[in-house]
Order: sequence, then C-alpha cells, then structure tokens
Amino acid sequence: MREIFLLNVTGQDRPGLTARLTAILGGFGVEILDIGQAVIHNHLSLGMLVEIPPSQSSSPVLKEVLYAAHGLGIAVSFEPVAVEDYERWVADQGRERHTIIVLGRRIHADQLAKVAETVAEHGLNIDSISRLSERASLDAPDSARRACIEFSVSGPVADELSLRRRVLEISEQTGIDVSVQVDDLYRRSRRLVVFDMDSTLIQAEVIDELAKEAGAGEKVAAITAAAMRGELDFKASLRQRVATLEGLDEAVLERVAARLPLTEGVERLTSTLKRLGYKIGILSGGFDYFGHKLQARLGFDYVYANRLEIVDGKLTGRVLGEIIDGDRKAALLREIALAENISLHQTIAVGDGANDLPMLGVAGLGVAFHPKPIVARKAKRAISNFGLDGLLYLIGIRDRDIRQDADPV
Repeated sequence: MREIFLLNVTGQDRPGLTARLTAILGGFGVEILDIGQAVIHNHLSLGMLVEIPPSQSSSPVLKEVLYAAHGLGIAVSFEPVAVEDYERWVADQGRERHTIIVLGRRIHADQLAKVAETVAEHGLNIDSISRLSERASLDAPDSARRACIEFSVSGPVADELSLRRRVLEISEQTGIDVSVQVDDLYRRSRRLVVFDMDSTLIQAEVIDELAKEAGAGEKVAAITAAAMRGELDFKASLRQRVATLEGLDEAVLERVAARLPLTEGVERLTSTLKRLGYKIGILSGGFDYFGHKLQARLGFDYVYANRLEIVDGKLTGRVLGEIIDGDRKAALLREIALAENISLHQTIAVGDGANDLPMLGVAGLGVAFHPKPIVARKAKRAISNFGLDGLLYLIGIRDRDIRQDADPV
C-alpha cells in the first residue's frame, strides 16, 4: 500500500536541520516527491512531500522524525495525502504561470492585500512569494530604500485586459508598481535591452534645453509635451522645434550635455546588464550627440538618434537623414535583434512617450517608465514610482545576485 505524507516543519533555523531530517527519512528508503523551504528572520518553514516505501510502515518513520524534531526544538506536523489527490496535482503542473512583481520604496500590507485580492478575483492561485530586494534598515531614508516582492501564480488568465487595468488601478491608487508577465522560458533569457533617451535615461528633454539656449524654451516645451502625449505628429513637431535652433552656436551642445541629469538607477542598471552580458542600446527621437555622450559614459552598444545639421559651427535648424520616430524605433529594434541573432522574445524596450509605444509593443518585454498618461493606459507594464534599476527586478534579478556578481570570490 502506498502512503504519501506532507511534512511541515517550523521553528528556529539553524545549520543541519534539513540534513538531520532527510537523513532519518533516507534511512527508511523514503522518496522525496517535492520539497520547499523558506527562512524569514531566522524562522524556518520547511515542507516535504514524501512517499513511504511499501516495505515500510509509516508509524516508525513518523515516530523517528518526531523524536528528532523534539530534540532539535522544532515542530513537525504530518498530513496524509491520497494517491488520487497526488496524481491530480501532478497532472495539473502544466498550468499557465505568471509572475507578478510588486515594487515600491516601502510595501504595506494593504497594498499586498489589493494585489492578492486581484489574483483571486481572476481565478489565479498564488504558489509562492519571495523577496527580490535586500533587507532594508528601519532607519534608511525612503530615497535609499528598495522593496520588491515576487508572486508566482498559476492558472489561465481569461481576461488579460481586465487584469492589466486592475493592476494599473492599484498602482495609481497605492503608489506601488505592479506588473504581470508570463513566466515562460524567455523571462530569464532576455539578451537585448533598448531605451528611449530623453525623460528615460536622462531627466530632461534635450530639445527643450537647447530651445532655452535659443530663447524659445516655453514654446518648444509646449510642443514637446503635446508630442509626447501623442497629440502631434512626431516628425512634423520635431522639425518645427529644431527650426527654432537655427543660428545656435555648436558649443552650446557641450554646455547642455554637461548639465543633463541621469535618471535614478541608470548607472546601476547599465553596469549590471553589461556585466551579465546583455547588449544595450539607445533608440531615441532626440539627438545622437547626446546619445554618444551616454554611450561613452555607460557603455551602450548601439546608439540611434537624430542628427542635427551643423554648418560653420552653427546649427542650421534642420535634421539630417531619416527622422527616428516611433515606427523607426520599432524597426531598429527588429534590425538589432536580427543582427545579434536574438529572438524578439528575448528583447526589452523601455520608454516614456507616445512615440515609444511601437517598440514597447514589438519587444518581448515592453516597460513604460514614468509614462505619459496615454502610454500608461496602453503599455502592459510600467515603472512609475521607482528608479530605472527597477527593471532588474522585472527580469528576475535579486539584489543579492548583483552584490555577488560585483564581488567575485
């Protein structure tokens, strides 16, 4: 007769507990069908699903485990599992799976409650919960804090649009970022990441900064904002804005470049991606002069951006060559992926404006970063309350992975 038991072990953690218990089970020829362990604040929670061999009675096995647990100062409970229930559970293991990432400076119980309620409302089951961020000191200021929790959920999503809308509502209402993605082969095998530049990699719109130097700052800023909201044709609006720069001295480019602030988390993100072997690129409707400055500083492999025409040290107010708009960004992403022999499923695109939507839709993982409203509504996932290095969590990288990679033995 087959006997299957679920063993639940709880108590103060210490080295050797798992070794001791599995050694006892091993002495009786017990098979481990499944096992999982978590430790929170030095408190152990260990689960083992085991099958007692037909040649053994379960009583001496369980008695020996209980005796050892008492000596170790831990608690053990046993729950018999019917063979039929076990087989149904095995047959169910091919269910569709999703990963839900919750990201913020701090994460409160009411915020997680809304996420868990949404999971249940959509017929999904939470299989595991883990923390991707490092432990934070209670005295750390919010600006230095990172909190990220990963839910692994199973079950088919009948209405993906409804789930995405609800997740967006939670983000807007609670001030945390919540993203959902299919947990498949590609999630941890991305190889190429491309970024918009203005208001994504840097905290400014370069055209607006140049226009200030030309005395047309307010006029151009208004056009830029409308273009980013998707209210104006990007190509036409760019030509209109660049025309205001006619006669501007070339030296102004260097002056503007020197004052452009990097977005929070950019250096941590790009250095980590480079160490892990990712290819990274800039696909920008801005200007290549500034893209190449970032390339020299941060190690981008590709830079595609618009080129300002300069004659005799002065800007002419024109752009050379084909203007890089939303459609061109998407096409460039495809071209780079092809050149690198990378599937589009293995690509990531990050941007904030309406002209980034085409590449966000083409990429295997499209992420809107501090997006304009139209982008927030249309993008499948967003980082709105955090630095750009929040992207690392979305691709499953833990803080401790970064620390270990940075300090090899």
